[in-house]
Amino acid sequence: MNRVQDAGLAAAVERPTARSLRLEVRGAVRTACDFLLNRQRPQGYWIGEIEGDVTLAADYILLHLWLHQPDAAGNWNPPTRPQIDAACTRILDKQLADGGWSVFPGGPANASVSVKAYNALLLSGIATEDACMRAAAKRILELGGLEAANSYTKIYLSYFGLIPREQAPSIPPEIFLLSPGHRFSIYGMSAWSRAMLAPLSILDATKARRRVPRGVNLKGIISGRSPARPDLFSWEGFFRLLDKGIKFVESTPLGSNRQRGVRAASGWMIEHLEGSHGLAAIFPAMVNSIMALTQLGYDPDHPLLKRQIEHLEELVLHDESGFRLQPCLSPVWDTASTAYAIGSARPHSTGPSRWALGRAADWLVSRQTLRYGDWAVRNPAAEPGGWCFEHRNEHFPDTDDTAEVLVALEWAKSADPDRQRQAEGRGLEWLASMQAANGGWAAFDNGKCSESLAHSPFADHNAMLDLACADITGRVLEALGRRGRERYGESIRKGVDFLLQTQEDDGSWHGRWGVNHLYGTCFAARGLRAAGVHPRTAAMIRAGEWVRSVQNPDGGWGESAASYDDPTLRATGKSTPSQTAWALMTLFATDDFDSGSVCDGVRYLLATQTPAGTWQEGEFTGTGFPRVFYLRYHMYPQYFPLMALGEYSRREEQSPG
Repeated sequence: MNRVQDAGLAAAVERPTARSLRLEVRGAVRTACDFLLNRQRPQGYWIGEIEGDVTLAADYILLHLWLHQPDAAGNWNPPTRPQIDAACTRILDKQLADGGWSVFPGGPANASVSVKAYNALLLSGIATEDACMRAAAKRILELGGLEAANSYTKIYLSYFGLIPREQAPSIPPEIFLLSPGHRFSIYGMSAWSRAMLAPLSILDATKARRRVPRGVNLKGIISGRSPARPDLFSWEGFFRLLDKGIKFVESTPLGSNRQRGVRAASGWMIEHLEGSHGLAAIFPAMVNSIMALTQLGYDPDHPLLKRQIEHLEELVLHDESGFRLQPCLSPVWDTASTAYAIGSARPHSTGPSRWALGRAADWLVSRQTLRYGDWAVRNPAAEPGGWCFEHRNEHFPDTDDTAEVLVALEWAKSADPDRQRQAEGRGLEWLASMQAANGGWAAFDNGKCSESLAHSPFADHNAMLDLACADITGRVLEALGRRGRERYGESIRKGVDFLLQTQEDDGSWHGRWGVNHLYGTCFAARGLRAAGVHPRTAAMIRAGEWVRSVQNPDGGWGESAASYDDPTLRATGKSTPSQTAWALMTLFATDDFDSGSVCDGVRYLLATQTPAGTWQEGEFTGTGFPRVFYLRYHMYPQYFPLMALGEYSRREEQSPG
């Protein structure tokens, strides 16, 4: 029995007729489309804000300390003081009542985030005696102190002498000398880890060090507890011993001859700065690259370093809503999702919608990546043809964006149909070639990961590997199934098998890139349906039953990011427009358009839409790295509800009566 059954039975007589509901949905679709159409950029793309936790603001302050050192007396008066003060305000605004900081709104205090926030405020001049700092120190100590922070936090602190270098893991640049097939090669780890580690290995090998303002130290948050010792016969134990060995070698004359490794890491980093708006076009790697370039002797006025700083500043938002830092920019993702939402909701539209979709198609086609990137190292036979997430990130196109673009281009038609057709063909071929051996799809590579690397000392950010996952596999199957079921039949069959094997016992699927099981289940089910799986098969029935069983009493669906830490919390949380849309699209994939659950879900979206055609959503429903970093995509509550209502409206129009 689901959560809304009793309420649904009691309110059955109050439900509107199918005709009146259909009219309401049409009106909601129209106003939602109008809102989005009015926000298309002149170039043809859409882009919304992406929000993360306060670690972005904290690292921003740390970077400015790196670039603008205190004077000889230890006083820090950087020329960027207004930005630093604004970043401090952002951090203070997000402090929890218990003194700590969380990785998502409503979540508990997190040790690493809290240590970074505390340190940034301290560096900025806030005294340890202030109430906010006393509360923060108390909460950090309750969480295990500075010692409980993750490896990247400790690495950054060690550069400023705030903790001994020996307490942070070493990142040897020699890993960039290993052949791609080596167990510990950089190509056995995720794309974002490569981008993070290249500059950090340079900083490590060159013994980077900067000063902090006079009197700053972190003694107030050091617990004095010794970390647990790993099993010496485990991979973690092996890497701990290896780390100690590296540190020993660094302290001997043997460690002075590391230039080959530094040159290899530097060459990799600088090569990857080309064709990209910053290293991997993501905030952490961009910060690291700026620090590494200065360590390598680049002057702030050097075009290469100057360009990286400019790209980083493009992620800063400072307006009437305050100071925010985005982890990256999302024009390709937002444009493809918006174009699909509008196009599928108005399949026969003319006028403004048609022209807007044409501009979007032209822009998307122009964004296709036609150079060989990192993906080609372990997929050398494939030709380029993917799309990236950002404006420019040519070394790292990804399967998720590529699949979404290909689905969007069904509805968005370029002024140059031949060029679009060629782009679609290249995209489908590249997408199919990126399938992992287990039949699924990962994000940036073809799933050939060295899983032992996940136990290295610098892997506790929970993102060392890029493994095949259900949500991306479902998205890829939707693209291949809709556009090339005959040509890619064998790939589709393997992808279907992967999804059937990874379905949870309760009928759901785990979500890697969205929170969480509601997201994974939506795109797995849609992928299966597009691949030709009948909606009455056992897997589809179980998926639908699970979704109906976790509906909230208000008719919507919600899931907190806490479900990544506690599986018993899956699909529990305040209803949100985006997650309600995912649940509805799951039910539609199972051919359920008429149940009480669907009606209640549609009514929830109608009731929560604003007169402007928008939906409000403060929750973080995007996933960067599970249990570590989450995202609030500000456009998710705009285009996902439109996708759901548009699909419901199309079905109603096709139904007799």
